[in-house]
Amino acid sequence: MKRLLLLVLSALLLSACNQECPQGPADAAARAPAKTETIKWKLVTSWPKNFPGLGTAPEKFADLVKEMSAGRLQIKVYGAGELVPALQVFDAVSQGTAEMGHSGAYYWKGKTPAAQFFTSVPFGLTAQEMNGWIQYGGGQQLWDEVYAPFNLMPLPGGNTGVQMGGWFNKEVNSVDDLKGLKMRIPGLGGEVLQRAGGTPVTLPGGEIFTSLQTGTIDATEWVGPYNDLAFGLFKVAKYYYYPGWHEPGSMMEFTINKDAFAALPADLQAIVKVAARAVNDDMLAEFTTRNQNALVELKTRHHVDVRPFPDDVLVKMKTLSEQVLEEVAAADDMSAKVYASFKDYRDKVAAYHKVSEQAYINARD
Repeated sequence: MKRLLLLVLSALLLSACNQECPQGPADAAARAPAKTETIKWKLVTSWPKNFPGLGTAPEKFADLVKEMSAGRLQIKVYGAGELVPALQVFDAVSQGTAEMGHSGAYYWKGKTPAAQFFTSVPFGLTAQEMNGWIQYGGGQQLWDEVYAPFNLMPLPGGNTGVQMGGWFNKEVNSVDDLKGLKMRIPGLGGEVLQRAGGTPVTLPGGEIFTSLQTGTIDATEWVGPYNDLAFGLFKVAKYYYYPGWHEPGSMMEFTINKDAFAALPADLQAIVKVAARAVNDDMLAEFTTRNQNALVELKTRHHVDVRPFPDDVLVKMKTLSEQVLEEVAAADDMSAKVYASFKDYRDKVAAYHKVSEQAYINARD
């Protein structure tokens, strides 16, 4: 009887094990819940934390990446000064202090002059044209080449569209009114202002209001009505001029540390690229919409004096712009290579837009 009882118990235990216990290592691996690695990145920016448009774009990017990756890639965004100063984003990402950055390429002209062509060029490409050059006109390949020595991979990170000409505390009736003017204006636009007799000053956005208020600068450009209203620039300057000849299509950039990107699985690399493309499109749509409403508020509520630059001022600035571009291109081989591509695309798309976008807008007006 004892022997029979042992046999029955053994059979019951074996049956239970067959139903509930894994049969071997392979079966155990199949039944175990999948383990996923969570990768955490830092993204530093040149903008105040959550600043409208510019500052919220990298936040949107981080949210998209987290959602599309089901939390496998999580990116923490740092505003200007939180981890690194606003104008040290390039170095921080290049050196691996942060895996990503969000800024404007013209801030890095001291690193490589050719970088300036990938934000905005005076009398250059509009936002639509800039996207065309980058995505289908060879611009991305050149941009990759410019940034490769710095261990960086660049991607478009939004566009503000045509900007405003800037805030001034005195009228601009002629080119002579620009002489001696201390103006916050970066990149190639700053070099053009210098040729006109002004003094360009490079400042991060967070320092503009105080500098204008205290008289450290006499004038400033920033972005357009949406962002300028948020900074309260109407409180410290009287005249608001247009158009932004210096920044007709200012493209922001995501910079990615190449080693960090290479370490990602292929699907996460694709997610990063797709999220950047989505944010690039989203920013232009947002600025196009928010700018029109903000301009109405500046004019009707704050009684800002909105004025066009005189034609002769624009003609002079265009002439000076062409001189600056030719000299920048002649200074080093990489700049010459980028400018040749940029200029060829600009000339061809301008000819096409005379019978398409420009012709239609003229007809509508």
